[in-house]
Amino acid sequence: MMDTVKKSRHRFKNIANLLGDKAGGQLRQWRYRRNRRLLSVTLSAVLVGVVYWAYWQRHASHFVTTNDAYVIGNLVALKAQTSGTVVDVRVDTTQYAHKGEVLVRLDGLAAKVALEQAEANLAETVRQVETLSSTAERLRQKIAAQEAPLGRTRRDLLRYRSVAQEGAVSAQQIENTEFTVRELEAGIRQTRAELGGAEALIHGVALEHNPKVLQAASALKQAYLDKVRQNIVAPVSGYIAKRHIQPGEQVHPDTPLLAIVPLDYLWIEANFLEDELTEVQPGQAAEITVDLYGSEIVYHGEVLGIGAGTGSVFGLLPPDNATGNYIHITERVPVRISLRPEELKAHPLRPGLSAVARIDTRQKGRSVLQPFTATPPESYRTDVYDTQLDGAEALVDKIVKGNRAMARAPV
Repeated sequence: MMDTVKKSRHRFKNIANLLGDKAGGQLRQWRYRRNRRLLSVTLSAVLVGVVYWAYWQRHASHFVTTNDAYVIGNLVALKAQTSGTVVDVRVDTTQYAHKGEVLVRLDGLAAKVALEQAEANLAETVRQVETLSSTAERLRQKIAAQEAPLGRTRRDLLRYRSVAQEGAVSAQQIENTEFTVRELEAGIRQTRAELGGAEALIHGVALEHNPKVLQAASALKQAYLDKVRQNIVAPVSGYIAKRHIQPGEQVHPDTPLLAIVPLDYLWIEANFLEDELTEVQPGQAAEITVDLYGSEIVYHGEVLGIGAGTGSVFGLLPPDNATGNYIHITERVPVRISLRPEELKAHPLRPGLSAVARIDTRQKGRSVLQPFTATPPESYRTDVYDTQLDGAEALVDKIVKGNRAMARAPV
């Protein structure tokens, strides 16, 4: 029995030794594999770090990027230029309007009445000036008529005085002749004073250049312009936005009607931190992505110029750090970046869209004091208002010539 127990214990001991040797070998193998994995991960991390460091030094460190960037464009706010009641609204929001197209029409009744009144006022003024000219000419003829008897009376007085000592003429007759001369001279002075007043009103110039006629003609042109401006036209071509005018509304000068947004000339305003602008210069290339299209569509442009101040100094309440409430904040400065017309045509944008801008500072640009920003010849000019007074001059000439003839016509 004891031998059997000893043999069992010996057998169990051998089995345990065998199991321990096997477990130890597996543990050593696991530790070996773990060390290899740690070494591989460490080498991979070091390799990635070296690659990224090289990429940063050669490429990424020369770019500045911001997501505080937006698409900017011209928003043309169209306002009424005269008073009236809206009777016709011909466009709506998102509709495209061509330059010179009539967008809103006013009733024009008050403007028509004002124009007729201005025409009548000009006609009356022309007749008044013509009457003054006739009066001046009549006074000149009256003076000539008064000077003739005055000259004859003076000669008679000289003859009377020459023969007075011989008794041929009485003293009473000489005295009466002297009074007659004084009366004629006083009448001529009075007529000359009246002539001076008439000539002061006509100023010795042609009728067309008389101040009163010019003033009446100016009032007529203003009334004519108010009549023409009852049709409100588009100063530029673009898409209609924020149309809130309705038929029946009473408008006055400067009443907002709608906005026109041209989409063929847009740019990016990217707000970079001030410590990112050390190497940024006008002329450097830039890449832009817009949230509307995602990162797959990349726009290309160049830096046109850097803002003349940070956003805070142009705010409604600029900061005054001298008050003592001072907090050091890294400010942002707006940078204007151009957009290529062909890329805008392929993928249209809208003002206000969010964007991400990246500038390559490796390229040498020009001084920040010499921006590339220039005024486009067509984007900031309109000629739709240049011809609105064309018919006014002809109307003024017609009224002046017609009433001059009437004023000179014999009664």
